[in-house]
Amino acid sequence: MIDEDEQHNPWTTLESRQLYDNPWIQVSERQVINPRGGRGIYGVVHFKSRAIGIVPVDDSGHTYLVGQFRYSLGSYSWEIPMGGCPLDEPPLRAAQRELQEETGLRAARWRHLLTLHTSNSVTDEVGELFLAEGLIEGEAEPEETELLKVWRLPLQEAIGMALDGRITDALSVAALLRLAVEPGLLAMSSDQK
Repeated sequence: MIDEDEQHNPWTTLESRQLYDNPWIQVSERQVINPRGGRGIYGVVHFKSRAIGIVPVDDSGHTYLVGQFRYSLGSYSWEIPMGGCPLDEPPLRAAQRELQEETGLRAARWRHLLTLHTSNSVTDEVGELFLAEGLIEGEAEPEETELLKVWRLPLQEAIGMALDGRITDALSVAALLRLAVEPGLLAMSSDQK
């Protein structure tokens, strides 16, 4: 149930100025009055695309992770296949494209898992997460910025990696944990595999 307090925006924006802009993000600084009446600043990162993540699961209960060095973190990261979706593109179409580009896989069955905000204290980025099943192997076509390793492993092992901190990417953790708490989303439950 949503009450009136949840619908009311307690922040007042006095001024907004753009500090940075590129094809993917825009950064602005806002002069604000906060909910308690104090003046301050608020930085906002606007994303020009949605984040898309896919958990591909094959008929034997295995999934595929993608490993790459993440420049912004300065470290290697194992993640579900993911990428960007222009705001005017249907998220499912972007998910299908990203899965094929990063892993070479195509899927016969797709299910939307969840929508989330990746870091809502400073960004407006929206993530859309999908389950892909009925996998067909093919050739990967990574982008120039991607030097990827693809790892096929049991889905339960990938879920364990999300639980014990070996996977830290927010989209990956959210999608894997959704499948952990709701395994009935899979075409065949793990008991049948």
